[in-house]
Amino acid sequence: MRISAAVAVWLCAAFALICLGFALTAFSGLATLTDAVERELSLGYGWFWTFLFCIAAVFGVLSWLIKVGKLGNPE
Repeated sequence: MRISAAVAVWLCAAFALICLGFALTAFSGLATLTDAVERELSLGYGWFWTFLFCIAAVFGVLSWLIKVGKLGNPE
């Protein structure tokens, strides 16, 4: 199955927004946690989703560069 660069841009954008939402949820819940173990788990969860957001954003930008012809074979 082949995915076009334009579709990849939109899929990466959607996945990045979902990851960002999960990360913000994890980071915003830190203020309500009193247990140190739960706080560390939530912090790790937030950073994991932040990492996935960054990966999706990088691949989205690369797909966009391919789509506009600035990266890859122009033919």
